[in-house]
Amino acid sequence: MLEVIGAGVGRTGTLSLKTALERLGFGPCHHMLGLFEDPEQIPLWEAAARGEPVDWHRVYAEYRSTVDWPGARFWREISGAFPEAKVVLTVRDPESWYASAAGSIHATAVAPPPPDAGEGFLRLRDMSLEVVWDGVFDGRFTEKEHALKVFAEHEAAVREAIPADRLLVFRVSDGWEPLCDFLDVPVPDEPFPRSNQRGRFADEVRERSTAAEAAEASE
Repeated sequence: MLEVIGAGVGRTGTLSLKTALERLGFGPCHHMLGLFEDPEQIPLWEAAARGEPVDWHRVYAEYRSTVDWPGARFWREISGAFPEAKVVLTVRDPESWYASAAGSIHATAVAPPPPDAGEGFLRLRDMSLEVVWDGVFDGRFTEKEHALKVFAEHEAAVREAIPADRLLVFRVSDGWEPLCDFLDVPVPDEPFPRSNQRGRFADEVRERSTAAEAAEASE
């Protein structure tokens, strides 16, 4: 049963938030990169992108929280399916966000796949194009002003739709205190996690893809 819904888009600190939520006991946490290990979910997200009905309780049956794409696209539907879950909107300076997204998640999604790319990598790449880059940004992410407009409209829509007592607008630089206060849990005696620096993203994708393909081959 979902208890925390991350409505922030990718590259607003979502992987750091995932690590933090799991540290606080709200794991497993759903995240785009985790679909390398859970590829059976990919058709469900493709169906959602086509506007078909989705059983969100089935999607999140094994998870206590969700962050990042693809869930962030469907924050309205997910928050409606889990009305008791709290919502965390990760935010970031728009210019900084665009530079980071353009140089990492978008670049990886639109680049030609490596020659040795496995089926899992290709399916996840195609799903991210359908759900995020063509679905959210209308295939126009490289038009910076359009992408920034979509980014701003997404944030404004979440702020408007989610009641204030259910919503935390959060920058990962804020650290543990506001997140723990919102979730009513103790503050850990350790630094807040800072994961997935831009230069590491492509390496992270390759490592997860390779591990997933190896696991599948050994079955």
